[in-house]
Amino acid sequence: MPLSRPQRRLLKRIYNSRTTPIIADDLPFLTYREASRYLLSLPEDAREAAYAQMKGFAAAEGR
Repeated sequence: MPLSRPQRRLLKRIYNSRTTPIIADDLPFLTYREASRYLLSLPEDAREAAYAQMKGFAAAEGR
């Protein structure tokens, strides 16, 4: 199942011009492409958890 449109939009926004990686599942992600490939490789439940981690990390740093 592909990422939803709101998920894609948020990921593109938080990974735009990023110079420090976002950590999710103990893995660093610096680009939208890396993050989306990783999320798409996961089962749906794990995907939602990893997406929530990325979203939380970005919110904590004010992005």
